[in-house]
Amino acid sequence: MFILDHLWIIMALPLAGSMLTLLAGRHWPKKLVNLSSVGFPVLAFIAYLELAREFFALSSTQIPWIKDYFTWMTAGNFRVDFALQIDQLTIVMLGVVTFVGMLIHIYSIGYMAHEEGYYRFFAEMNLFMFFMLTLVMSANLVLLFVGWEGVGLCSYLLISFFFTKHSAASAGKKAFITTRIGDFGFTIGILMAFWLFKAVDYKSMFAAVNHMGIESMHHWGYLTVICLLLLAGAVGKSAQLPLYVWLPDAMEGPTPVSALIHAATMVTAGVYMVARMNPLFSRAPAAMLFVAIIGAVTALYAATIGLAQSDIKKVLAYSTISQLGYMFLACGVGAYAAGIFHLMTHAFFKALLFLCAGSVIHAMGGEQDMFKMGGLRKKIPWTYGTMLVATLAISGAPLFAGFFSKDEILFDAYSGTNSNFLLYALGMAGALLTACYMFRLIFLTFHREPRFDEHHVHVHESPKVMLVPLVILAIMSVIGGWFVLPTYWGGKDYFKGFLDPVFGGSEALAQQLHPGWHEPPHGLEYEMTTIAVIVAFIGFLIALYLYILKPAAAKKLADSTKPIYTLIWNKYYVDELYGAVIIGPLIWLSRNVLWKVIDTGLIDGTVNGLAFLSRGVGGGVRHIQSGNTRSYATWVVVGAIAVTVFFVWMVH
Repeated sequence: MFILDHLWIIMALPLAGSMLTLLAGRHWPKKLVNLSSVGFPVLAFIAYLELAREFFALSSTQIPWIKDYFTWMTAGNFRVDFALQIDQLTIVMLGVVTFVGMLIHIYSIGYMAHEEGYYRFFAEMNLFMFFMLTLVMSANLVLLFVGWEGVGLCSYLLISFFFTKHSAASAGKKAFITTRIGDFGFTIGILMAFWLFKAVDYKSMFAAVNHMGIESMHHWGYLTVICLLLLAGAVGKSAQLPLYVWLPDAMEGPTPVSALIHAATMVTAGVYMVARMNPLFSRAPAAMLFVAIIGAVTALYAATIGLAQSDIKKVLAYSTISQLGYMFLACGVGAYAAGIFHLMTHAFFKALLFLCAGSVIHAMGGEQDMFKMGGLRKKIPWTYGTMLVATLAISGAPLFAGFFSKDEILFDAYSGTNSNFLLYALGMAGALLTACYMFRLIFLTFHREPRFDEHHVHVHESPKVMLVPLVILAIMSVIGGWFVLPTYWGGKDYFKGFLDPVFGGSEALAQQLHPGWHEPPHGLEYEMTTIAVIVAFIGFLIALYLYILKPAAAKKLADSTKPIYTLIWNKYYVDELYGAVIIGPLIWLSRNVLWKVIDTGLIDGTVNGLAFLSRGVGGGVRHIQSGNTRSYATWVVVGAIAVTVFFVWMVH
């Protein structure tokens, strides 16, 4: 029970790596930097494996396992302990963060080998892992918020890693500011939760909410308001409509950053928080509907933008936004286990996609435009093979990880307790577009003839230190979904069964809310799965026709639908809209009112005016000090007369 009794060790390991590398890494050779900054995440994963072993030895009455180390802060009846919690959901999230994080750190040794600030990069990556582990392991909302803000800070540092590049520095600021908008609502939600429950630790909150009823869809209570405020934070952190605009620009950071922060960990924090707060959301059906609508619309919306992008990383960025939408859709229809299942499988295949994209960029000497690639299939076969596996997984090809997790979400959206056919249709349309834009990426990047000067670009496969993580993630992108495989033969869904102690109560509440709902027949799952596979195959055929069989047809289609294509190419002009409606007026207000009127006119004017007045008075009075004795005598007489007159006037 060593790790269970000392849970802080898992968090402390990457923190130690970060501090050690940051303080001494500047003077170390790269091998020593690698040993420190990669060794500690490896140790964190090993500690996680021991934690999992000890966890499975616990009895059900000991779960959740909570370790309260000390009282962190108190103010009146407000108390926050530094307490960590382990349950089934934590075990899944810790596995994703430590395993994928470890592989990305190993990959980065090769990818970042020739970049300046090598030690700084790894110090910031380790620090990010520390904050993400804090977020996942926290036993209360305040400690979760520390990790929440910490990953936001590290995201800013890593996105703007190439800070001398204006676009990277701007992207870092954009990510930091945009997520702060959602975090403002999140902060108020935490304060309201304390006001309602008189506690911020999960155990006390959930015990209190269990005595509360289900709120009306049309008459919102405090729970609904709290859930919507918490949702605001999740929308910002997980890049959902309308706060998604930071994530595509975040591709300015190094590719391993995209894989770690924007595929496997940070952006999933919002999904994790909604799932963790499932006892609250399950009693606020209006808030759950908002979660589902935001997720379904975002899934389709981001997929349409991915169809027209030319930057290989931007395609994957919008794909991430879309896939996160599926996770929100799952949580919104009450299929929390399905949402977390897709979070896990997505971490495998999306991290793999980003790392493969980095391998392509590495092979192409820094080129990211897919229209300047082509013909790479035989030149970098390992990268091609692993990226094809990830593409099949995200597209929902049978027996790949994404096939099980995405289809489970669509099935629950169609036939679950909170099913909604319109949301299901949006999700299915997004699935078609996902297969289309992902195979478009594969065909443009690896197939047909090269569209670059082969005499100047010497394409080469990545080193083994980069390829080994790709192969491991490719294996996980295949077998990572097999936990639910027995259900296709009438067996048990092991993943859902494992998480049932965390989500089972919310599912029972949903059945109370819909007493007429019945478990769908087993045959329906086969039918829905078949439809989903056919839809994904249609998306593949569209991409095959447009970019392999009839490549000229793609340009004709773009020309024939130019207004729509231009709209999608320019990402629906949302950035321009925000610039005109929000950013522009704020800059005008800051420059013309806050700066010129308040700062310069009022504050500086008052200070400068007092200084001018003091200087003027002093300049006039100093003439009294003339050094002339007769002048001094005159002033003495004048003063005496003035004092005499004053006292005579006071007497009368």
